[in-house]
Amino acid sequence: MPTRGVVYVHSTPLAVCPHVEWAIARVLVAPVNLKWTAQPVDPGARRAECGWTGRPGTGAELAAALRQWPMIRFEVTEEPSPGVDGERFMHVPGRGLFRASVGAAGDIQLGEDRLRAIMAAARAPEALAHALDKALGTAWDAELEPYRHAGDGAPVTLLTRVG
Repeated sequence: MPTRGVVYVHSTPLAVCPHVEWAIARVLVAPVNLKWTAQPVDPGARRAECGWTGRPGTGAELAAALRQWPMIRFEVTEEPSPGVDGERFMHVPGRGLFRASVGAAGDIQLGEDRLRAIMAAARAPEALAHALDKALGTAWDAELEPYRHAGDGAPVTLLTRVG
């Protein structure tokens, strides 16, 4: 059963744009020609987004392929499919890659065991709040938010995985 998702390249140097397209094309086994636009938050940088369809796990493959360029900001989402949780990946230069399971509404899901471990390790309310923020990717969200708003109304490319 195929699934779908979106790749958001929030910010990349112009010279890296073809490499991003090639990386996505390798994963989807299909040619990719994104519509690049200026990223107002990062002068000189470009942004693009594309929807994709493919088998479950494609989102992780796309994130791994894009992670090769540590200077780009990106997000990859994969919707849940029968028997498989959805996923969300966020990458910010200097912070690295964040991965979380997501539910049908797109919310990050923390499992019972993970919550219990966070609660057991927290020695004070502030430590608990910090650990929950980390588990929810709050720092990645905060850094990406200005880039997300700058992309409102930008063109979207739709892609389908061939293999």
